[in-house]
Amino acid sequence: MHDEPIRPVPDDEHAQIAADRFRMLSDPTRVKILWALFQAESNVNTLAENVGATPAAVSQHLAKLRLASLVRTRRDGTFVYYSATDAHVHRLLAESLSHAEHVTGVAAGTDAHSYRAAGRVADSR
Repeated sequence: MHDEPIRPVPDDEHAQIAADRFRMLSDPTRVKILWALFQAESNVNTLAENVGATPAAVSQHLAKLRLASLVRTRRDGTFVYYSATDAHVHRLLAESLSHAEHVTGVAAGTDAHSYRAAGRVADSR
């Protein structure tokens, strides 16, 4: 039922990039942080409160996400605000979280998903 892929097997470079993105998304706290940042920019303390982690832990995750170019910063006085940058990752997260709804039975047999990738995030690539 699925269309055949254009490339039956990805080349080494593309496979590595995809694996690196999955590696960055392999931590539940980073998934929560990124999802929150796709909804609105935020500072470390607000993110920590929203995702149920300490500010120190969130800060460490944000540093990794920033190095991977998945978040960017904006300084306003003494505050630093973070936002998510990659529309592809937003769609990937939305699809993964929608799948999780099916696995847990929350969205069994329906198309009513709580997680959707809105078109508002500008792709940084």
